[in-house]
Amino acid sequence: MKKRIQIHDLKKSYQDRVVLKGLDFCVYQGEVFALLGINGAGKTTTLECMEGLRDYDSGSVDIDGRIGIQLQSASLPEHIKAMEAVVLFSKWNHTKADQAMISALGIDAFADKQYYQLSTGQKRRLHLALALLSSPDIIFLDEPTAGLDVEGRAALHEQIRKLKAAGKTILLASHDMAEVESLCDRIAILSEGRIAFIGTAWELNERVGKHYDIVIRTEEGTQNYESDNIGETLLNLLAQYKEAGTVITDIQVNRGSLEQHFMKIAKGE
Repeated sequence: MKKRIQIHDLKKSYQDRVVLKGLDFCVYQGEVFALLGINGAGKTTTLECMEGLRDYDSGSVDIDGRIGIQLQSASLPEHIKAMEAVVLFSKWNHTKADQAMISALGIDAFADKQYYQLSTGQKRRLHLALALLSSPDIIFLDEPTAGLDVEGRAALHEQIRKLKAAGKTILLASHDMAEVESLCDRIAILSEGRIAFIGTAWELNERVGKHYDIVIRTEEGTQNYESDNIGETLLNLLAQYKEAGTVITDIQVNRGSLEQHFMKIAKGE
């Protein structure tokens, strides 16, 4: 499988603070790859080094293909209209805007609005459309659905799936674990400047373990329990309630979420 992005021993410091401590990973063609990390883990620095927006101290970043970038924070002149920006960026990239893509992202609905009049969600849709104008092989999406409503999120997710089906490589940074689990083939978790985990969502669940939340309701109230061994815990709890003569009215068992597993690894637990 063709490698579109290859990172080797990437290191970066800001004065005396070491941010990246030798990262090694690769991203393949046609893959949706999530880069995750809590604040201060080095995620933004890693992205900026890969995008060519920040110099790094040592190591290598090999990018094979044209890139498109949707930054988490970006801006355009206040009075430029949305479609004027699309036309302008199209000319800069010597290409013609894909009308199907423009419509799918809902740009038509605010095409004649000036940039300062757009909502946060509309601005993010416009920024993504501009990033896709050059038909990039590799697309960096930094919190792409922040500020989007449900309809906008669904449209963006559908667009990402279409890009993947077309063989595009997508590197996604997101705080939305449901989004990551739904869209991404593999996940990398940064912790204190290092890769603490890399693999699929299923492999993440297996590595951290099956954590369960148990809710037991009785006529006297509700009790919450946590367990990594659901069978043994339930048997012990049921025996205790029976011995106490307490009538159970309902039991709920919820498996630990991807977000819980992410937090365990990201915090080094």
